[in-house]
Amino acid sequence: MRSVSAASALSHAVRRIRAAHASLRTSESAPAFTGGVVAAGLGLGGFAMLVLFLWVVSPFPDSGLDGALHVAADCWLLAHGGDLVRTETLSGLAAPIGVTPLLLTAFPVWLLYRAGADAAAPASDGRVARSAVAWLIGGYLAVGAGVVVYTSYGPVRSDPLAAALHLPVVAALAAGAGAWAERGRPRIPLPARLSRVTATVTVPLREAVAVLRSAAAGVCVLLAGGAALTAVTLVLHPGAAGASFTRLSEALSGRLAVLAVAVALIPNAAVWGAAYALGPGFALGTQALVRPAGVVGEPVLPDFPLLAALPQAGPGTSLTWAALAVPGLAGLAVGVLAVDRREPCGLGRTAAHAALGGLVCGIAMALLTGFAAGPLGTGALEEFGPSWWLIGGMAAGWTATVGTPTALLVRWVRVRRASAGTEREQVAAPEVEAPEAETPEAQTPRTEAPEPEGRAAADAAPSEA
Repeated sequence: MRSVSAASALSHAVRRIRAAHASLRTSESAPAFTGGVVAAGLGLGGFAMLVLFLWVVSPFPDSGLDGALHVAADCWLLAHGGDLVRTETLSGLAAPIGVTPLLLTAFPVWLLYRAGADAAAPASDGRVARSAVAWLIGGYLAVGAGVVVYTSYGPVRSDPLAAALHLPVVAALAAGAGAWAERGRPRIPLPARLSRVTATVTVPLREAVAVLRSAAAGVCVLLAGGAALTAVTLVLHPGAAGASFTRLSEALSGRLAVLAVAVALIPNAAVWGAAYALGPGFALGTQALVRPAGVVGEPVLPDFPLLAALPQAGPGTSLTWAALAVPGLAGLAVGVLAVDRREPCGLGRTAAHAALGGLVCGIAMALLTGFAAGPLGTGALEEFGPSWWLIGGMAAGWTATVGTPTALLVRWVRVRRASAGTEREQVAAPEVEAPEAETPEAQTPRTEAPEPEGRAAADAAPSEA
């Protein structure tokens, strides 16, 4: 019995493989699968060019060409959120690297977005487009599996579990967004169970756009405020950042590498600045915390320019407390953009739009914080950066609390202006008198009554004379 069941399972697997191969050979699947392979190859090639350039200009490279290619592959995986592990440490214990440079993430995400749009462009309907995107993701993940195997050894190796968790998610979201935008942003069909629930509770598309627009405004204000705080800190401590930059390397190639890493971490610094402005701050090791109330504990800082300009240990000042204005401005942005300019909704819907916008803003900040923070080693550096769940909750609370009354106030002002404008138009409109309608008697043609014969003769007599 076991042999029969094993044989049937094997034959079923062979049939599935043949069906997949036949589907891959069709005109719809093969270009999509190839597009995923090409997108992954272009991303790897871009990282390889940067690493090989630094390797070529370095006077004393630590490793050969294989080591440089390993670094490029590691950077590609790190850009997708996959963790790396350093095996050559002073303590002899493996040290994880979990901080993802967000600027590096933008390159593979853009490639996946464009590949998803190209794969869905020739599709005849939604089913074919979804199949093409699935084959695209399959090709991308096939290359990713090879990269994980290639980087499974060496002084800096990949974490297979982290790569398996992050690579499919990033590929599916980026490629799916590109295909959805290419298809004209259609409504995404919900599963049968969810469709039954949402059959009675429907949200118009215009209201969903208002919520997403307000949430995006809140995220942008928070990130802009975080970037401004980072810039102010660097300006106030120029000597510390410059000294750290020169201490890390004396060779030109080393300084270029430090500069490249610092530029790649600028979006991370903006997220950390936003976390600081929200109140909880961020951790610099397991025993130090930086927040507007002050620096608590003794921070363990690696020698790096962006970290050298952090405030010193001690209580907060009026300048640090002023950073709390950033989430207040984000809440104002959420409240203003939650109200439709043309047709403002009712009070309840307006408040719901602002509250949902704050909630979505908190979710987005939690995702960004999860990517921008992570461990940089073991022991004291096991916690490095802001907490994703704490920052997400504070962002949602700040923006919803400030945004909801702001949205109600903006709605009241716009409704009052609209009603005042309507009254002025009615008063200033010229009164045009409508033409009087003619009576039926007036509309009928008038016929002259016949005159008497005698009168007609008398009138004609002078003319005859």
